[in-house]
Amino acid sequence: MPPEDDAGRVHCRLDELLADRGMTLTRLAEIVGVTVVNLSVLKNDRARAIRFSTLTAICDALDCTPGDLLVIR
Repeated sequence: MPPEDDAGRVHCRLDELLADRGMTLTRLAEIVGVTVVNLSVLKNDRARAIRFSTLTAICDALDCTPGDLLVIR
């Protein structure tokens, strides 16, 4: 199993992608069907995991790929 701090190396670019598309976190939550709180946890790099269905829905809504959304620092 990877060391515990490796999760801290994954950075979510959700803020940047939302800004580029002129979309709010609230609107994305409505489209994706998750709470604003859950998206906020992801956006602030505090998420420990993400369901593939949620990742796919976010990518569909933002017209991006997982590699656009999540990057390794």
